Amino acid sequence: MQWPPPNSFQSVKNIVEGTILVIDKPLGWTSFDVVNKVKGSLRRHFNVPPFKIGHAGTLDPLATGVLVICTGRFTKSIETIMGGEKEYTGTICLGKTTASYDLETPPEGEFPFLHLTEKQLRENALTFVGEQWQQPPVFSAKKVNGKRAYEAARKGIAVNIPPARISIGEFEITGIWLPEIQFRIRCSKGTYIRSIAHDFGARLNSGSHLSNLRRTLSHPFSVSNSISMEELYSRIGIPAGSKSLQKPY
Repeated sequence: MQWPPPNSFQSVKNIVEGTILVIDKPLGWTSFDVVNKVKGSLRRHFNVPPFKIGHAGTLDPLATGVLVICTGRFTKSIETIMGGEKEYTGTICLGKTTASYDLETPPEGEFPFLHLTEKQLRENALTFVGEQWQQPPVFSAKKVNGKRAYEAARKGIAVNIPPARISIGEFEITGIWLPEIQFRIRCSKGTYIRSIAHDFGARLNSGSHLSNLRRTLSHPFSVSNSISMEELYSRIGIPAGSKSLQKPY
């Protein structure tokens, strides 16, 4: 199936029948929040009939950037789009770990990092490049016994998630201001950047966590193709002050 250019819809009818939306996901929203907001807003404001809609690859609540949403007949393309290469930029913070590997849970511990040199940090990044097994974080949407792993993790229940095979194509350190390290990474689908951030410190006999993340590419859709929720609503005629634009929680 040939895909339409991203965000090329001309009307609400186009969205209902089938299109591809590339949204710059807001900070604090889940991927399902965005899908539900789009679906609910169209039904509420335009009284459209039920229609198919779904996202092509989860993005964590504390991440921003490319979220591909397929509607109507293009929901059949979700699995194909999910298989595309991903690119992220973000920040790893050395010196402390977190249970979630990001800032969903509070930083803890005190790990040495000031002795690490730029050369050591850059060489460490290169050790991640290639195919490998990765251990997903327990605070993840992976299903264990039919339930999302994070549901058990938030209750303090031990979760056993099997490792997954992933591939890292590029891992570039773009800035070093200890304890923060900025990076750009290209990887296969199913890669948890939070796990890479956690493992980055562990491989240096230190500790670390992910403090910032932005998805810039979900091939073939780039952040340059994306629009904000405000832009989407403006194009279809939903007022700027609508409750539909309010943060879901």
